[in-house]
Amino acid sequence: MAITDQEDLHFQLVTDDPLDIERLQNICKQTFTETFGADNTDEDLEKFFAEAYAPDVLKTELNADSSQTYFYNLNGQIAGYLKVNWSNDQTELFYPDAFEIQRIYVLKRFQHLHIGGRLMKKALSIAKDLDKSQVWLGVWEQNTNAQGFYHHYGFRQVSQHTFTVGNDDQTDYILLKDL
Repeated sequence: MAITDQEDLHFQLVTDDPLDIERLQNICKQTFTETFGADNTDEDLEKFFAEAYAPDVLKTELNADSSQTYFYNLNGQIAGYLKVNWSNDQTELFYPDAFEIQRIYVLKRFQHLHIGGRLMKKALSIAKDLDKSQVWLGVWEQNTNAQGFYHHYGFRQVSQHTFTVGNDDQTDYILLKDL
């Protein structure tokens, strides 16, 4: 994967180093809470965090062969992060030869600085470098801001699935983009 864009200097590949895992766990929890905290109970959030963001879970994800996670750094601070998967490391095999954007999050205080767009462009660049013809992602049915963002980049709704936060089954739309 060639790094040619000056913006790529803001990206840091996350490793399974304990400090990276701790920083990743912190930003995962903070961005998820900022985005969805008001719509979920504290109990459901804590259960979700224990299942999805436990250090051993994150370490396993970071060591997967067909997955990458990046911090986006701005002025010496982690402003957001991106997690992408392909091949058998996709969270679901809707499109076996496609590319999944599993997580794309920006801390609230850094939103409106076009960091989300930079994360999206990074994901699409990786997908193209891997010669993927499609990119997919899941987005909560009630997250209309994110849906608008994804539609701006050419994603269209093709399906839906259940995404569980704690004990709460929620509906995610599956969005797909042809490259």
